[in-house]
Amino acid sequence: MPQHKLAVVLKGYPRLSETFIAQEILGLERAGLSLHLYSLRKPTDPAHHPIHEEIQAPVTYLPEYLHNAPLTVLGAWWRQRRQPGYRRARATFLRDLRRDRTRNRVRRFGQALVLADRLDPDCDRLYAHFLHTPASATRYAAMIRALPWCCSAHAKDIWTTEEWEKREKLADLDWLVTCTAFGYEHLSSLAADPDRVSLVHHGIDLARFPHFPRRAGTAEGAEGGEVALLSVGRAVAKKGYDDLLTALASLPKDLAWHLTHIGGGSDLKRLQAMAKELGLEGKITWLGAQPQARVLQAYRDADLFVLASKIAADGDRDGLPNVLMEAQSQGLTCLATRLPGIEELILDDETGALVPAEKPDLLAEALARLIRDPARRFALGEAGERRVREVFDAETCLWDLLERLGMQTPAKQLAEAN
Repeated sequence: MPQHKLAVVLKGYPRLSETFIAQEILGLERAGLSLHLYSLRKPTDPAHHPIHEEIQAPVTYLPEYLHNAPLTVLGAWWRQRRQPGYRRARATFLRDLRRDRTRNRVRRFGQALVLADRLDPDCDRLYAHFLHTPASATRYAAMIRALPWCCSAHAKDIWTTEEWEKREKLADLDWLVTCTAFGYEHLSSLAADPDRVSLVHHGIDLARFPHFPRRAGTAEGAEGGEVALLSVGRAVAKKGYDDLLTALASLPKDLAWHLTHIGGGSDLKRLQAMAKELGLEGKITWLGAQPQARVLQAYRDADLFVLASKIAADGDRDGLPNVLMEAQSQGLTCLATRLPGIEELILDDETGALVPAEKPDLLAEALARLIRDPARRFALGEAGERRVREVFDAETCLWDLLERLGMQTPAKQLAEAN
């Protein structure tokens, strides 16, 4: 008998900024699931992480823009219109289009037709990563093929999707998992059946981030030496890099520090210009997007990690940033902002330091304190690493998802044995 296959629908694959998704995919494969990946676009990242080479699942790229593949879309429609669920999917799409009259909505239905047309014949479930556009294409395709579907929701996809659409998707899918308690509370409040929504932290693969024997620093950022600051994140509004630059510019002049930034993003050139205007040009190294090995080394070279996340004007915000977990796994103290997902990871003044979002003056004060206090940085770094290794191990975080997909896990095996 053929092995049942799970269709995993992604916005883009592979992406340097979404290691948590690649980590999950590899975990599902290693647990014995047969996967086929379907991507709504081809990313343009300059490199891949090693984990992408380990994933064996085939990848099918759907047409990103329908006008570039009209025959592909037309052929898929011609074949899929005979499917028993086509009429329902078309009616749902037209109802959605009346409330969201955008080219994006039309594009998702066209992609759904191609997705339904290219599904493996032994596929018995679709699984979307992100509740916005990937879930839209997945929902329509699942209707066309009369298959169940499920979803993993994260951050931007939750907070930038209209409530009517979230309610209707939650009514149609089998189940949804999300990685923060704040997201869980919001989505479960919108679901007619709250039991369909679960909190599942994605964690990190600790085998890829082994313990680093960090020594207590001696650099105090004044006469004691230069403190190495690090931030990893895309240069976009929700990451708050404008606030970070403002905070850095207001630090006392006697403090010796240097910031390294890793990440691409649409705001990168604007932020570099802002740094120059603030007189920070020689104090910051901009490395752009980097593969995981280079990021890991940066964590180990740094003295303090800082991330000034905030809620963007369009509602976009961080969930539980993987970079914070990665940094803490290396014993690196993290200074971040008080957002709900981040507060689930970092306990202020216990396993790291937190300040209110969009308060550059308070961020500067916290930076100055930690730059001057290497012993405190070391203690917070140790405590942060302990918590990450105890609570956010990706292997155990994956168990709930595997059970929902009908797979055996150590927890289930133990329960059955007893």
